[in-house]
Amino acid sequence: MGGEALEIFEVGPCEDAYTMGYLIGQRFSSKIKSRLARDLILQDQLLPFAQTPESQPLIKSLTEKSSEQVSKIMLINFRKEILPFLPKTMMMIHEIDTPDDCSDVLVASDSMAIVAHNEDANVALVGHTYLIKGTLRNGLSFIAYTYAGELPSCAFGLNSHGLAFTLNSVPPLESEIVAGGIGLNFISRDLLEAESIDDALCRIESAKVSAGHSYNLIETRTRRIINVETASKNRVSVYVVGETPFFHANMYLHLQVNQVHDENSLTRQKKATTLPKGSKEDVLSLLGDTDEPIYPIYMTGPTLYTLCTAVIDLDEQTLSILEGNPKKGEISHIFSMPSEDFKMPLQKLKVYLHS
Repeated sequence: MGGEALEIFEVGPCEDAYTMGYLIGQRFSSKIKSRLARDLILQDQLLPFAQTPESQPLIKSLTEKSSEQVSKIMLINFRKEILPFLPKTMMMIHEIDTPDDCSDVLVASDSMAIVAHNEDANVALVGHTYLIKGTLRNGLSFIAYTYAGELPSCAFGLNSHGLAFTLNSVPPLESEIVAGGIGLNFISRDLLEAESIDDALCRIESAKVSAGHSYNLIETRTRRIINVETASKNRVSVYVVGETPFFHANMYLHLQVNQVHDENSLTRQKKATTLPKGSKEDVLSLLGDTDEPIYPIYMTGPTLYTLCTAVIDLDEQTLSILEGNPKKGEISHIFSMPSEDFKMPLQKLKVYLHS
């Protein structure tokens, strides 16, 4: 399963966020409609729930005076907040695996400072992503890997202040989730405007969330890398990444939260401990590992698929995106950072890290 080449759309400077969103929707309308039609989480879980009496107060608040398509857009942007509240009978009838699972390797040593991230998602997302190079009215620009129909970005991004991030979902138990929180997609969109790692952390800490998330924050100018785990009731834990490589899959590692036993994540976490991480090539080989037959680190279906791998190299000052197995070292897009223009030598640059 391959899919078409990852497309970049340059938009802005825009007068406001509405204009930027409208232009993105206009440019990718066919891709968004295709995603909405094929997304099994939307079709088999969110839409059926939206028709139940229990959902009406929530659905009305999200979609009042909206068209059917806009209502679907709202549902997928709030999917992380809605799915935990689905009735158990519906979850059993429409059993679908985790909507997204990602793997990250983070290290900040004297010889190497990188964050490498596998962007894993349901196979319905294959061919339904794009890169947004956005410029705001105040001159701030960003690069954001974006799921069709969702806010930039629920995956990874970088802005012209030199602040970058990657994201990992985490699975708190139902008892740890509270209603009425800020949508995670809106928090990560806000991070695209953060001026520093401290500013980004402040934005995360000040947001009252319903569920929880894991944020990998990178300050390109200072080589600072931290992992931030969050949960409801304003619970936040910060881990400062140092010379010991830090692998994060999709379970809480340092914030004390009752969580779902995720065999997929546990298998990847265990496998990562056995693999070398002493060089960039080692890290890419780890993220491309397929040895585990059921839950490999690099995923190729039938339910979950590694859409791409992002590598943020703080010494080379680059954000690279690799399509296909990262152990092959083939870069499809590369951006310099921090730079207001995000200069890219070639839009479809083919570079091999192994000579």
